[in-house]
Amino acid sequence: MTSRYRFAAYLTGATAARTGDELSGPAVLLLGVGASGAVAGSTLLAGLTIAAAMGGPLLGAVLDRSRGPGRILAGGLAGYAAGLTAITALFGAVPFALVVGIAVVTGLLAPAIGGGWTAQVPALVPAEKLGKASTLDAMTFTAAALVGPGLAGVLATTAGAPAAVVLAGVLTLVAVPFAWRLPRSAEKQRPRFLAAATVLVRNPALRQSTATSTLSCVGIGMAFVCYPLVGAQRLGSAGYGTLLLAGLSVTSLLANAVLSRRSYSPDRAVQLSTIAIGIGLAGAAVAPNAVLLVVAVALTGVGEGPQLASLFAVRHREAPPEMRAQVFTTAASVKIAGIALGNAVAGPLAACSPAAGLAAAAGMQVVAAVAHPWWTGRKQPVRVPVGPA
Repeated sequence: MTSRYRFAAYLTGATAARTGDELSGPAVLLLGVGASGAVAGSTLLAGLTIAAAMGGPLLGAVLDRSRGPGRILAGGLAGYAAGLTAITALFGAVPFALVVGIAVVTGLLAPAIGGGWTAQVPALVPAEKLGKASTLDAMTFTAAALVGPGLAGVLATTAGAPAAVVLAGVLTLVAVPFAWRLPRSAEKQRPRFLAAATVLVRNPALRQSTATSTLSCVGIGMAFVCYPLVGAQRLGSAGYGTLLLAGLSVTSLLANAVLSRRSYSPDRAVQLSTIAIGIGLAGAAVAPNAVLLVVAVALTGVGEGPQLASLFAVRHREAPPEMRAQVFTTAASVKIAGIALGNAVAGPLAACSPAAGLAAAAGMQVVAAVAHPWWTGRKQPVRVPVGPA
């Protein structure tokens, strides 16, 4: 199998897995809301996402230690699909606390869908093509974000929320054979567990990109809560607010398609894309009509897509090869935590004023962009020595 074919297979598997992931969150939420109300839905979703934020460092270390990371990845995907199936089958038949416990265990495997896949990219493409590959990889996230929530809404309406959760599991299973066939690694060193957290702090470029993107994700998490309310307030329906998210994903895809054809500095692009996100969110907060609101959301997407692609490029360049998966999954966990914090903070604020919520989200982008240069202290990256477990 040529490396070109392997990367095409990689993109197929990653897109299927990430679409399943993007579908699973809204589907689990709708499953709980439809059967037991908003509290049950939000509790179930919280169990799934909070665990995802905790599982990244551990799963990354296991992947880094394995000579067959694709097999570990495939197992994680199969476990995630099995967990979603169990949630669907047992919801309402066993105590709710047990279902939440299953959601927590399932969520621990979620980093396999994001960072666990991305860490394998350098083994599939030549070094000179890694930048373009990172952009294409980021586009799979955007495509999944475009398709997943829409599928959840359509299926929940037409066939019921359990069908949406089942489809999320099926899509995750589709990715299993693609993960299984990923190339085996050479003999592995044994990096210390949680060593990637030290690398993310001590390496200037990784520290800078991680801190900036995490602050940005807090604002993005706030915006996701506000968009449906803005849709209800200015466009007449919360459903139109969901369509705004779809439009954001479209422009993210287009921006990355353009970016994949050009050379650029990913470190600088992280800051510039964060500024674009902030301008878009600020514009959405004050847009006087639907047309300008759509334009503002589109500008947010123009920043969001390249920001993710640039993050991947920095991590691939700076992460020590022996702990690449740990770096990616740990950084993914930090990002999930930032989005979850933004979701929590935005709730009360958006309930009072969606525009104020979007303005606060824009303010977080300003903080992230202004602080971006401050996070670098040393010009040369510092790598943590790898010793025995």
